[in-house]
Amino acid sequence: MAVPQKDANVKPGKPGGKESQPLVIAKSPAEEQRLKLERLMRNPDKPAPIPERPKEWNPRAPPEFVRDVMGSSAGAGSGEFHVYRHLRRREYQRQDFLDRISEKQKLDEDYLQKVKDNQNAAEERTAKRRKKREKLKLKKQMAKKVKLESQKESDKEESSASSNESEEREAEDDAEVPSFVMGKR
Repeated sequence: MAVPQKDANVKPGKPGGKESQPLVIAKSPAEEQRLKLERLMRNPDKPAPIPERPKEWNPRAPPEFVRDVMGSSAGAGSGEFHVYRHLRRREYQRQDFLDRISEKQKLDEDYLQKVKDNQNAAEERTAKRRKKREKLKLKKQMAKKVKLESQKESDKEESSASSNESEEREAEDDAEVPSFVMGKR
């Protein structure tokens, strides 16, 4: 009796759900990026790996207890120079690191000071403009108030003069009085 043949790629005991991918070798960085994007987009539900930011280099902490203290004797052996050179290089690296950190802190402080100065200058400008706007608004209100008062006075004078004339006209004319007057506000 013959056993049915399965796919050659599928191993016994393993599910055969995955397709075999052809091997493609990228010939340029752009093509490599394209291939990576295609692989990511095949399964959009799968989260994309985002690498962590590399940590900044820190010098090794100085030892608590120094065992091999170098003396200033003239009889140092030929191997001691390499130890001294290594220690000197490590110390120079540590000093450069401290200088970079202090420079970075100084730049950060300068930046924060500049931002603070800019905010203060902006506040001063807005305060000055606000004061100018309020002054102009007050001036307009005063002009409006004066205009209304002068209109009321002129209306009183006109109404007293016109009331005498209107009584005379009513007696003469029985026509309907208009509900508005053209040209007056």
